[in-house]
Amino acid sequence: MTKIWYEVDAEPGVLDGARVAVVGYGNQGRSWALNMRDSGLDVTVCVRADETRDEAAADGFDAADVQAASGFDVICLLVPDDAIPTLGIEPGGHALTIVASGYTLAFGRFDPPLGDVAMVAPRMLGPEVRLCYQEGVGFITAVGVHHDRSGRALPRTLGVAAAIGGLGQGAIELTPRQEAVLDLSVEQLLSPALTHVNTAFVEVMTEQGIPLEAVLTELFLSGEIERNYRLLREEGFVRQLDHHSPTSQYGQLSRRGRFDHLDVAATMRQLVDDVVSGRFADEWDSEREQDHPTLAKLREAHAGPGIREIDDDLRRRLGRHAHPDS
Repeated sequence: MTKIWYEVDAEPGVLDGARVAVVGYGNQGRSWALNMRDSGLDVTVCVRADETRDEAAADGFDAADVQAASGFDVICLLVPDDAIPTLGIEPGGHALTIVASGYTLAFGRFDPPLGDVAMVAPRMLGPEVRLCYQEGVGFITAVGVHHDRSGRALPRTLGVAAAIGGLGQGAIELTPRQEAVLDLSVEQLLSPALTHVNTAFVEVMTEQGIPLEAVLTELFLSGEIERNYRLLREEGFVRQLDHHSPTSQYGQLSRRGRFDHLDVAATMRQLVDDVVSGRFADEWDSEREQDHPTLAKLREAHAGPGIREIDDDLRRRLGRHAHPDS
């Protein structure tokens, strides 16, 4: 059975006296630094001499160069995966190095440094890591020890997870490879599949003479599906089903299986093989080294100015920020 840790599993005082370096002060870095400081840890922000250092200083942190992190007891690497191998940090044998994503360890993009190495990966966007901590509810986290050279890697890692709020709703034990495969698969298997389904739904509804604005409202703009997922998270499938009318329940359940002839899993298996084999990581390395030419074309095709204009126009006319004069 999968191991799940909670706040009661965190050893009190395990990080007492430890000097913590937060490398990076973006969405995750700022939230982690603020949360750990509020949890009583001694936190220094290690970043380049740019606007992020100014922001950290404005938030009351001592700030230092990135390389200064090498001398700290706990080093949290909260920069994009691509940047981690270029940091030049050399932790001592006593140190615990934490990554917030398993990608670099899973695909050999980061040689594990001396000391303990572990992953604390919030299942939450950076700003929400801070908000959930402030609300006292915490969030779910993936936690995994990659190297335990001290014999104390797990309790120290759970101490970090607890300090950021990552044990508040339970922490799932995953290896960095498991976390990376799952994370990339959501992006490369699930997201394209949902996009395909949504596009087909728009096509069929507009064929029935339903205005595009109404179809998009049902899909996302009203927030109804988003709230349904919230109920699914908070109450579970069976209990949330009771919030739907009998007509809705019958329609949903009686039409299950009508798409089973579509072999979606076969395509997903092909895509996930690219992930687990490392082919995607190699492909992304090549793309990055060429300064992202394919990504630029894809963004222009699927998220360019024309698409943004349509998005903005729709939100001017419908939704929370709609204006009658639009």
